[in-house]
Amino acid sequence: MEFATPRAVQDVTGVDKSAMERLLLLADMSMSLNGVFNDASNASHDVFKTVPSTSVAREFTLTVSGQTLGTTPLCTLLPTDYALTRAADGSLTWQVPLVLANGAVPTWTSA
Repeated sequence: MEFATPRAVQDVTGVDKSAMERLLLLADMSMSLNGVFNDASNASHDVFKTVPSTSVAREFTLTVSGQTLGTTPLCTLLPTDYALTRAADGSLTWQVPLVLANGAVPTWTSA
């Protein structure tokens, strides 16, 4: 799993400046999940197999060491692909990129 919570920036440097001036703009979030193919009920394939044919957002919460990302507000992410890869050794893996969907700022809180 990889995730990022970047902020957009806008260059507003005046002609009277010798260094960059920027404004922080909107918050965003992106995530990439990956794993080994599993078609059991409620496992990865069952959850992501509809990505190519539907526009269903997924709610997400991540808790690490007592810190939670996405509790209030809950992060709602849109999966944009469900890529399956068959390696030369026969392993079948998947990758799903996701992007922020609901306009809620991804926020860390104490769990």
